[in-house]
Amino acid sequence: MSPRDQNKTLLSIDHISASYGRVVALRDVSLTVFEGEAVALIGANGAGKSTLFKTIIGFLQPRGGELSFRGRAISALPPEKRVQLGIGYAPEGRRVFPGLSVRENLEVASLGRRAQREELLAQVFEMFPQLAERQAARGWQLSGGQQQMLAIGRALMSAPKLLLLDEPSLGLAPKLVEEVLGRIPSIVARGTSVLLAEQNVTKALRYCNRAYVMEVGKVVLSGAAAELRSAEAVRRAYLGG
Repeated sequence: MSPRDQNKTLLSIDHISASYGRVVALRDVSLTVFEGEAVALIGANGAGKSTLFKTIIGFLQPRGGELSFRGRAISALPPEKRVQLGIGYAPEGRRVFPGLSVRENLEVASLGRRAQREELLAQVFEMFPQLAERQAARGWQLSGGQQQMLAIGRALMSAPKLLLLDEPSLGLAPKLVEEVLGRIPSIVARGTSVLLAEQNVTKALRYCNRAYVMEVGKVVLSGAAAELRSAEAVRRAYLGG
């Protein structure tokens, strides 16, 4: 669904800046995610993508600008409140609970009652059949691709309106990258918008409606995914053109 068909802004970031001590990590960043779309945040390692995600979820406080979700200012809210409002977060590095089973990893992230938890579990297992087959396996027993599926599934267990996916293809074989990123349209179709931070620009632009290009903490380019695929600057820097 095109953002032109949307009339509701889900996430609004307006001139956000952030830093680690004296090191400026984000510089006057603005972006928007609408309901019913997937948006890519692309750029090289160190461009500021993960820092922006930490700011959105509340692990890092901005030093300027405005951050709102579903029309509500959230800059002063702790991370757990942002999750309750409808922001899901699958961090870089997966970070599953190694001693818990697949099912337990998912259940621990549920915010609802038992009936809703079972419904969400069924949806995750339908989306990722490999997890359904390995429900009793411990987190440490899973492959890297399965751990990434579990990290995404765990973020979906809070029934978010917006899912932040931070570098989900990192360290995965090409076939697994396709398996993981290929789920993005299904996630959006179920009513969860996606903001994807990704170095695999080709795949990110394939599965997202729009994209923002970041360099050294700043947004330097934005537009429809199809337009950015043909943009000379993007092709030279990221697509081998």
